[in-house]
Parts: sequence; C-alpha cells; structure tokens
Amino acid sequence: MTTNIYILISIIAYLLVVLGVGVWFSNKNKTTDDFYLGGRKLGPFVTAMSAEASDMSSYLLMGVPGVALLTGLADASWTAIGLAIGTYLNWLFVAKKLRRYSSKVGAATVPAFFSNRFRDSSKLLSIIAAIVIIVFFIPYTASGFAACGKLFNTLFGVDYTAAMIVCAAIIIMYTMLGGFLAASTTDFIQSIVMTIALVIVLGYGIVHAGGMGQVVENAKTLPGYFSFTQTYVDGGAKPYTLFTICSTLAWGLGYFGMPHILLRFMAIEDTKKLTLSRRVASVWVVISLGVAVLIGIVGMGMIMNGALTLEDPERVLIGIAQLISQHGALAAIIAGVILAGILAATMSTADSQLLAASSSVSQNILKEKLLPDIEEKTTMLIARFTLVAIAIVAVFLARNPDSSIFKIVSFAWAGFGAAFGPVMIFSLFWRRTTKWGALAGMVVGGAMVFIWKYVIASLGGVFAIYELLPAFICACIAIVIVSLLTPAPSEEILKEFDEIKAMKD
Repeated sequence: MTTNIYILISIIAYLLVVLGVGVWFSNKNKTTDDFYLGGRKLGPFVTAMSAEASDMSSYLLMGVPGVALLTGLADASWTAIGLAIGTYLNWLFVAKKLRRYSSKVGAATVPAFFSNRFRDSSKLLSIIAAIVIIVFFIPYTASGFAACGKLFNTLFGVDYTAAMIVCAAIIIMYTMLGGFLAASTTDFIQSIVMTIALVIVLGYGIVHAGGMGQVVENAKTLPGYFSFTQTYVDGGAKPYTLFTICSTLAWGLGYFGMPHILLRFMAIEDTKKLTLSRRVASVWVVISLGVAVLIGIVGMGMIMNGALTLEDPERVLIGIAQLISQHGALAAIIAGVILAGILAATMSTADSQLLAASSSVSQNILKEKLLPDIEEKTTMLIARFTLVAIAIVAVFLARNPDSSIFKIVSFAWAGFGAAFGPVMIFSLFWRRTTKWGALAGMVVGGAMVFIWKYVIASLGGVFAIYELLPAFICACIAIVIVSLLTPAPSEEILKEFDEIKAMKD
C-alpha cells in the first residue's frame, strides 16, 4: 500500500467523523434558534475551542508559517501578538456582556442584535448588517473551498475543481444537517486535530533541522531574519518601523466584529463559565500561533541544511508532513492526520461562515422584512436552502485555482472588523449610542475598507498600511459624531442598557 493511500485513508476517516457529527445533531434542531445558535447551550470548552478554530482557518497552518519562513520573525510575530491580544480582550470585555444583552433582546444573530438593541422597527440596521455579512463572507467562504481544492490537488494530483466541489459538498452536508451545534462540535474536534498537527510538525522539523540551536544559528546568518525590528527581504534587512508594527498589531481589532466568533459568545449556556472559556481560548491561541511562527523559522533551517525543498513557503507544513510520511505506514497515517489538520482549519471556518451568511439572508432579510408570518418549519427549510444557495455561489467564486486565498482573508477580516467591531463595542459600552450612530459606523467602516485598500493605500508611504486600522478609527469617529447629533435613545433603551450593566455573577 502506497504512502498516499495511507494519507488518503486518514483524511477520509476524518471527513466521515465530521459528517457523522452532522447526522447526530440533525434531529436536535427544532427551531431556527437551535439551527443558528444551538439553543444557547454550548459548554465552556466547546465555546472556547470552536470560536478559535473557526477564527484561525488555514491561516494558522499555512499563512503564519509561510510568512515566518519567507521574511523572518517580525511580520509573523507582530501579527500573532496582535491576534493574541485581540482574542483576550474580546473574551474579556465583549463575551459576557454580549451573551446577556443578546438574550435580553431576543437576538439569535449579530444583525438581529443590532436591530433589537436599538429598537429599529424599520429593520434597516439588520438589513445593512446582513448585506455586509454577505458581501464579505461569500468570498471568504470561497477562499476556504479553494484551500481544500488546492490541498488535494497538491497531494494527490486530482483535479482542483473536482476536489474543491467534493470538500464543499461535505461542509455543506454536515452544516446543513446539524446547524450551529454540528459546526461548533466539529470545530472543537478540528481544533484538536490542528493542535496535533502543529506539535508533530514542529518536533519533527526541529530534529531534522539539526536541533533548535542550529535553527537559531542559521536564522542569524540571514540579515534581519531573527529580529523584531527588521525583516528579511530580497536577501537583505529592511527596517520594521513602529508605524508598521502598529499597523500589523491592528489585526487584533478584527476580533470585535467577527460574526462567527460573536455567535459563540451568544450561544454559551452559562455566563459564569466564560472565564474558563476565555482562559482556554487565550492559552490555545498564544501557544498555537507561537508554534506556527516557529514552524516557519524551523522550515527555513531545514531548507538551509538541505532537508526540505519548497516552491511555495506557505506549503511548509505540507512539505514536512510529506517527509514524515516516508518513514513507514504509521508515519504515513500520522502525516494524514497532519494534513487533515489543514483541512480541519479550513472547514472549521467555512462552516461557521456559511451559517452566518445564511442566517443573514433567511432571518434578517427574508423572515424579518419580506416574509414575517411564515411558520417555524418553513423557516427551517428556508434556512437550509439559503445555506446551500450561498455555498453554490461560493463554489462558483472558488473555481479559479490561482485565486489568492490569503489576500481575500485579509480583506474580509478588515471588512468585518471595521464594519461591526466599533458598532459592537459602542453598543455594549456607550449608553448614548443611537441607531443612526450605529448605522453610520457600520457604513463608514465597511466603505472605508474599500476606499483605503483601493484608493488611499496606492499613494504609498505612510498610507500603505493595513486598511483595518484607519477604517476602524473612522467608524468610531462616525458613531460618536452622529450619535451626538441625533436624538438620545429612548428611556426604554437606556433602562435596558443600565440593567445589563448592573448584572453581576
């Protein structure tokens, strides 16, 4: 039996497990609240790990190691630090208050929370938020499908389109059957698989790079490679300025606006368990990101001593896994688990994105605005149909095998962070925020991501920064100015805000 067959068996076994989870939870979805929020019954560990697995995607196993291998410590490390800080602050300040507030106003989706929080009878906030989710999540989901197709195409030489469609079909099936509970449970499983993959690859890589001491010595011979204030570019060192560091750290701001992460906060069963969830999530993120950066550095050490050959730095984990597979049947199975980790990272994000996008269409546009009187059973059918329809659009967008996965991820991350992040923070913490202020922040934040990315950043110099930072700042300013210029919230809204603020465990 060839090595590739052992690898394929491991991956197929993993795919069967996630399908089984979808079937198991299929009968537990009686209402759309169950389908989209799991009836608010998530435990602390599933909440923590599913949130982080759905967040990291293949960026953790391919993007971070690839950046570290190519340019050294600075870029990858400052990005990782920003993400770790953002993770902790989001859990610390947003999670508990959002769980209480969303339950109080009866919201099962992020757009519904904004709408109910401000008593927006026109549902304008909900519809605009739903449109933002559709605009940024469909291509984001497509990038996940594309990553799956590229993985199988690289490993087995199978047709990219066929592999991409099969992977998309599996994700659609278990998500459509099991809804939020299935997605969250599989994300929990996937976080375990991702962790195993990172640890095994790092250990094997260090040994075959000649030990950690040799890895460090090799890195120090490359100008700017082993530095936090310089980066390795075109064979030389380039300064990594304070301004660039701040721009890179801004990745952490994105967490405050990620719908698939915020939904986990809304779904936990007991707010008292969020402290445990925060600790678990924060520790996992710090360790996994740190290991991912080290894998890139170790990968460069392996290349320098001739143990590894790569055409694409983002394939470093795949390359090391293929080396592991050459040590017999058991090693090939372990390599299959590692490669399933890459698949897991992609699938854990795609399923959550599908749910968030489909809920925006079925709940926040169709049910709330166009078909308000339909029965619950019909709503469930619409929810599942919408999920499939959105996935088909994402498959169509992912048909190009040369599409840039991580550019799409970076842009979508900025879009959500700027459009929803400031609105979420002000909704939870500023009593004077008005409906029109929230709407202004959402529109300005989302629009500024496009304007900065495609107009202002082209000017270069100080303007060539990650679009999330300026867009986030502009959205905050818009919320404050418009809220102060419009009538104060009603007494009902203010009283509800004060009640949430006064809640203690």
